[in-house]
Amino acid sequence: MVSSSSVLPKVVDDATDQSTPRRAKWWYVTFHNVTAMVGAGVLSLPYAMAHLGWGPGAVALLASWGITLYTLWLLIQLHECVPGVRFDRLRDLGAHALGPRLGPWVVVPQQLIVQLGCDMVYMVTGGTCLQKFAESVCPTCAPLHQSYWICIFGSFQFLLSQFPNLDSITAVSFLAAAMSLSYSTISWAACVARGPVSGVSYAYKAGTAADSTFRVFSALGQVAFAYAGHGVVLEIQATIPSTPTKPSRAPMWKGTVAAYLVTAACYFPVALVGYWAFGRDVGDNVLVALQRPPWLVAAANMMVVIHVLGSYQVYAMPIFETMETILITRFRVPQGWLLRLVARSAYVAFTLFIAVTFPFFGDLLGFFGGFGFTPTSYFLPCILWLKIKKPPRFSASWLANWGCIVVGVLLMLASTIGGLRSIIQDASTFQFYS
Repeated sequence: MVSSSSVLPKVVDDATDQSTPRRAKWWYVTFHNVTAMVGAGVLSLPYAMAHLGWGPGAVALLASWGITLYTLWLLIQLHECVPGVRFDRLRDLGAHALGPRLGPWVVVPQQLIVQLGCDMVYMVTGGTCLQKFAESVCPTCAPLHQSYWICIFGSFQFLLSQFPNLDSITAVSFLAAAMSLSYSTISWAACVARGPVSGVSYAYKAGTAADSTFRVFSALGQVAFAYAGHGVVLEIQATIPSTPTKPSRAPMWKGTVAAYLVTAACYFPVALVGYWAFGRDVGDNVLVALQRPPWLVAAANMMVVIHVLGSYQVYAMPIFETMETILITRFRVPQGWLLRLVARSAYVAFTLFIAVTFPFFGDLLGFFGGFGFTPTSYFLPCILWLKIKKPPRFSASWLANWGCIVVGVLLMLASTIGGLRSIIQDASTFQFYS
């Protein structure tokens, strides 16, 4: 048992309480999860494969898929681990497991890094793909620098951020999920159609031992970034109705498994076929590497733009709620449209500023994948499970969770170092207006 001093959320009966609408079905879970997970990460997987190689790259993809599906299962089971109580936020579950003082300090920073990191990378992704779309449609038009395209993409986020909650963007999330499957299919199908580039090589890039090591570390972070849905999984489960006879974990798990099958259909073909087509010289965004047919590449890039429009909001909504709650309860700011407009616009402006300042797509994936996403996706759910469930030492559950913790910590250290080094290198040569 967890200490009785743990702070529990208010007990709510979904059958009678209507203050927090919970009407989602299992298929809502599927496209919310697909929207949250498939996105920027899938486009960089061939780039990660180029640094890892065929064998290690395939193992890393498959192992990450299995481990993160397992840790999602842990969080889904812990959502209602106390009878009559629903932990709708990861911070609530952390406070219950680790105590009201330690829990928020452990969980909230990690979740915030995940959500902020995703939104920053999606700003870069949206701007980059919008630029590629414009260049494909009008190759004779005067080019704009990438930073301006990021700003154009960010302007749409100012509008979408005014939707009140996650339920209100269900249609956007559904469209985004459909786009993710579409552009992933286009990516690998276009690679198959064009075949390997002339002189393709699958050998590791030449360089010092240190450079090669750091590239591998960064590539592992990019793989970790691809499985980034854990930061919002409890918020998604909170939209599902639950009763003692029909708990939310059943439809949540059903929708999650379906989402992971869709994820596999997106990730593995893009990673393997993209690497097969371009070899070690593939760029950090496989869609940018594709040039023909122009109309298909343009369509795929616009699909990415539509997808990350929705993905940004899935990760931003929990932050919006937290910001507004703090402003209302602690600073006595009146609730209403003005608060929503100012607070949410300030957040969008902040992520836009960071994206314009550090528009290094692959390097951002590696850094955030290691520093932020690895703890939340690989070992934080295991720590919470061990603390709450207390499985017998050396039992299957105990061994599985400790194994994930060890792998996750090593992956976090390696990919954070590799991603940070790459960001520093690229930042030293980047010119904003060039």
